[in-house]
Amino acid sequence: MSLPPGPYTGASRPGGGGLSARTADIGVAAAVTLLVVVWTVLTMRYESEPLNRTVIGWALIAVGCGALYFRRRAPVVTLAVCVVYYPLSVYDGPLMVTFALALYTAAAEGRFTAAVALAVVTLIAVGFGEARQHDGNRQIDDMSLFMLAGWLVSLVAVGRAQWTRAAYLREVEQRALAAEREQEARAEQSATEERLRIARELHDVLGHSVSLINVQSGAALHRLSKKPEPAAALAAAEEALEAVKATSKEALRELRSTLGALRGPDESAPTSPASGLDRLDELVARARATGIDVRLRSEGERRPLPPPVDLAAYRIVQESLTNVTRHARATGAVVTVDYTDGRAVRVRVDDDGEGAPEGSPPGSGIRGMAERARAFGGELTARNTAQGFGVSARLPIDAEPQTEGSERTE
Repeated sequence: MSLPPGPYTGASRPGGGGLSARTADIGVAAAVTLLVVVWTVLTMRYESEPLNRTVIGWALIAVGCGALYFRRRAPVVTLAVCVVYYPLSVYDGPLMVTFALALYTAAAEGRFTAAVALAVVTLIAVGFGEARQHDGNRQIDDMSLFMLAGWLVSLVAVGRAQWTRAAYLREVEQRALAAEREQEARAEQSATEERLRIARELHDVLGHSVSLINVQSGAALHRLSKKPEPAAALAAAEEALEAVKATSKEALRELRSTLGALRGPDESAPTSPASGLDRLDELVARARATGIDVRLRSEGERRPLPPPVDLAAYRIVQESLTNVTRHARATGAVVTVDYTDGRAVRVRVDDDGEGAPEGSPPGSGIRGMAERARAFGGELTARNTAQGFGVSARLPIDAEPQTEGSERTE
């Protein structure tokens, strides 16, 4: 009778530590062999039997003890050896220990049905053999038979408890590994979202500032190409350089603030304040330096906003003005901040430019602004108007940014 492989049959024991299964089996077989040999030798001092029986008995002991190494796959071998050994030998050594260990191992390996079957077969075989004996020739009385049944039940029960404990430990280990993998996945997702946020901030900062510098430089070169008087040329160049200086200074400040998240724990944090709607005057002034008449208008009572919402509103206005200076060919624009809605802030940027071609897909700047608004549960619209092009965004004040699962398509 050979049993299917159990959960721990192989080179390693549960838990991944300690002795391997093969080393443990060799150790158990050696220890039991020593016990049986010493016990049998001591018994031979008080009992005697024919030489041929003694030789067969020692051969059975060798087979039974050696079978302990294979008890995980074929525990029935130890039972067969005991069935032959005890009726044959008069020494009655502790060879039954080999079958007890094999029965316990079968239950501890998760082969509960096979272990119960072996125990029942053993009990029936012993009871049937004793029932055929005459009263004076019985080797096991009724009380000993009852105790044998108790020992067999105990071995199977203890083995089953060991299997249950090992299964529980495996489940705990698997849960710990799953929790560790989930934690690593969350950390990786958070890092990815942070990289996307920084990339978006850099896109907005550099896109706006470089566009303004390009427009300001282009306007200055255009005026100088008309070869004005030296005094006028110097004034135009000085005005353009001042605008470029202011724009580049603001860009550096924005970069330092944005990249501050990448600083190490021992590095000092940036001291410049974060961008918000309170800095719209500077933003409008830089846009006005490109030659576009940009006006700022506020509706409702101004109130403080949560920093993430304040920054998002500022970035939307910044990107809108960038598009106005680069693509609209406008002469004027109006930036409106509306606080009249108690639960949200609205920002609008309307220009008198040419507008977008009909049917054209939104550009990356508009997609980025829409993503910012959606991250706070808000909404953004960008479409042609009767005067030119308009961008309008509504940002809830009490919303938290929902960055999970968001993607930015550039």
